[in-house]
Amino acid sequence: MVTRLNPIDAHVGGRVRLRRQLLGLSQEKLGQRVGLTFQQIQKYERGTNRIGAGRLFLIAHALDVPVSFFYDQAEAVAGGRGLISVDDGFDWAVMEGPDAQMLAFDFARIPDARTRTRVIDLARSMSDAIGTGA
Repeated sequence: MVTRLNPIDAHVGGRVRLRRQLLGLSQEKLGQRVGLTFQQIQKYERGTNRIGAGRLFLIAHALDVPVSFFYDQAEAVAGGRGLISVDDGFDWAVMEGPDAQMLAFDFARIPDARTRTRVIDLARSMSDAIGTGA
């Protein structure tokens, strides 16, 4: 029997992983904060195990985010399973990859607002050029 991951469980787990990595925490360290083994954190992050409401509340507290953080963009991955499905043409899975996480982390470390704006302008001009075939 093949078990398929629930896309929402996988999304929530991915958001746990994203926040944990942005804070520079290991799975072991997060596990210690919430009374779990790193293996259990690993299963949650992969979406293999579903995170219960009480446990998600503890994880949110340990990662210093509201519980709603874990459901950001969940509608886009729901695939019409009773939630609003968003088809905006954007590959949201890219945002959960290590490159996007590293970029977001490094971007957040830029102290000057003008420099951050220039980085955004550069990225936008590059993506526009690719989109138009220029």
